[in-house]
Amino acid sequence: MVDTAGSKAKAIPINVDGLYEKHRTVHARSVTGRFNNWRWAMVFVTQALFYGLCWLQWGGRQAVLFHLVERKFYIFGMVFWPQDVIYLAILLVISAYGLFLVTAIGGRLFCGYACPQTVYTEILMWIERKIEGERPARMKLDAQPMNARKFRLKLIKHSLWLLIALWTGITFVGYFTPIKDLLSGMASFELGPWEAFWIFFYAAFLYMMAGFMREQVCKYMCPYARFQGVMFDPDTLIISYDPARGEPRGLRRKGAAAGAQPLGDCVDCSICVQVCPTGIDIRNGLQLECIACAACIDACDQVMDKVGSPRGLIRYSTENALEKHYSVGEMFGHLLRFRTLLYTSILLAIVLAAVWSLAHRVPLKVDVLRDRSTLSREADDGRIENVFRLHISNTDDSAHRYSIAVSGIEGIDIVGDHQVEIPAASSTTVALSARVQPGTGNKGANQIFFEVRAENNDQIAVREKTSFFLP
Repeated sequence: MVDTAGSKAKAIPINVDGLYEKHRTVHARSVTGRFNNWRWAMVFVTQALFYGLCWLQWGGRQAVLFHLVERKFYIFGMVFWPQDVIYLAILLVISAYGLFLVTAIGGRLFCGYACPQTVYTEILMWIERKIEGERPARMKLDAQPMNARKFRLKLIKHSLWLLIALWTGITFVGYFTPIKDLLSGMASFELGPWEAFWIFFYAAFLYMMAGFMREQVCKYMCPYARFQGVMFDPDTLIISYDPARGEPRGLRRKGAAAGAQPLGDCVDCSICVQVCPTGIDIRNGLQLECIACAACIDACDQVMDKVGSPRGLIRYSTENALEKHYSVGEMFGHLLRFRTLLYTSILLAIVLAAVWSLAHRVPLKVDVLRDRSTLSREADDGRIENVFRLHISNTDDSAHRYSIAVSGIEGIDIVGDHQVEIPAASSTTVALSARVQPGTGNKGANQIFFEVRAENNDQIAVREKTSFFLP
């Protein structure tokens, strides 16, 4: 390398080792307690819904099915078509505002209790502990060279992981292809290519993310950890260590000198670090790696019970509560603030609007298409005729017989069959013609209306406008 003066410039060595944190395996210690019970309750609830809902039947079909081939979404008694994409947008908006509200009140509660990454990591870690033992045993096993015992334990563990991952992939695809048809196709080796791809892709994804990457997903891949800071404020509930009570930390020794420095409640046992699934020390303050699982709270409470100190050295609290020494009532009173009330109001308004829309949703869709090859023509009886095609979709979960009527021009009527029967969650196209006497309307386009009404239910009716051309 030569500089502008022509002399050789010295190359500056760059140490890349300091640019990246070396990965270390986190062997989380098991913990018991009230928050651990809540976390496992959420595991059971979410997985019971996920694994069980695809088997629930409703009216002779799968209760929840997003049938991509038929382009229909079945959710219990409702059938949604591609034209109902507005409800998907509303669902996404509700999810976003719900996440904003929960985060503003309680921080990353979703991450700690309901996130799929957390849920499946808990399941796979439970299997790991049952097979390989507790934290010291797992650390010792990983440090050993490969031998028959280690190979056997690892083989059993990974086999069970793969079985859970594979069944999860099958269940996931079972929401897009009827689950019974999917299993039948697998048994007869007639599985479609896209079903096979997504089963194995989802299984491999779960196996890798929950089995190996674990806390790295939360630390490096999940965007929620990065933008959570803008949704937190000093009155947001977070996992907090109370330094005023815990410092200076240290072990209590019998027979300590009378003039020794008094110690805080923290005995510096590091159990709060050992139980953390992301391997952080909560005593260093709030960190983006913290997923608010509260495992450190359960662990610290047990230690406090043993040493005879009050619980709550590590607890759910807020920055203001720690700094200004709020009581529990004052702390929870500050949760009702402008931000949370605004999120709640917007969320309730959107939810109520969505519920009202669904309650008044007419399970019938009609699209009117004109025959553009011939705008108008004279029929055999001397009247002016326009030809139309009506695409009628019965989005109800029961069959209906519909009557078709037309209005808008004096004397206009339909030539042909005025009725059509359509099975549940099906559609059909009806070709028909409308005729009027010459000179009845204006020259050019005249607005008319087709009305399709269910004969057994007057509430199911749709009125669609179109144009009738007169020469």
